[in-house]
Amino acid sequence: MLPIDPHADIARRAWIPCPRCRDDRGCADCGSGRNCRDHWRYLLSNTGSVLHVQCPGCAHLWNHESGFGAGGRPPALA
Repeated sequence: MLPIDPHADIARRAWIPCPRCRDDRGCADCGSGRNCRDHWRYLLSNTGSVLHVQCPGCAHLWNHESGFGAGGRPPALA
């Protein structure tokens, strides 16, 4: 398992599902789209609308296209 990024800061979080461990499954808050106190991800940085995140549970690193911010709107909203 990878270590948690040394630049990870609990004050910078994102509430998106981890594609590896999917620890949010079965959580009522996550299922209803609310910010859960347990299933958040470290927001390491962003490049435009792409978030660079890490799961604190399994330490998986990945990029997530948010569709918001710099970089334009998602095709469905354009």
